[in-house]
Amino acid sequence: MFSSVVNTLKFFKRFCCFLIIFSIFSQANPSYAKDIRVGFIDIQSAVTNTKEWKKEFAAFKTRFQKEKEKIAKKENNLKKMIENLNKQSMVLSPEKKKKKEETLIKQKKEFERHVQDKNEEFAKTEKMITSKILKKMVKIVTDLGKSKKFTMILEKKVGIYFDQSVDLTLLATRTYNSQN
Repeated sequence: MFSSVVNTLKFFKRFCCFLIIFSIFSQANPSYAKDIRVGFIDIQSAVTNTKEWKKEFAAFKTRFQKEKEKIAKKENNLKKMIENLNKQSMVLSPEKKKKKEETLIKQKKEFERHVQDKNEEFAKTEKMITSKILKKMVKIVTDLGKSKKFTMILEKKVGIYFDQSVDLTLLATRTYNSQN
């Protein structure tokens, strides 16, 4: 369910790596460079711990569960229809059997299309929810970086080691919650 978050985070990670490399090579003479202050954030954690994401995801999950139950009922009905056809196949005329099989195949294809459509719809909705909050979170992180005078803020996953005092994840989530 976090595929859209993961894809967005992959992009963010690549972008952060680019920034690190760029900042390292862009300093011609370190003695003239200002003090570099780097912060880190676990953007996925920051987004998924916001009150807005939790609220929207709970509503999304409820809709998803209801649809999942409807799909399970439809699937059970299809299974029953297949069982009935198998039981009746010996006593049905070839024409009636063929007609019932065609109807069953048509219903099975419609069911499969419905499931595929719902999966796509839910994936799109999940991506939209996450993307909307992620855009707001990036603005929050940018503002935090400016106000706390950070040179850059990187995704936590790109760092091997960093001082916990520059982990802005919790601060970003709290700031987001207070502003939204």
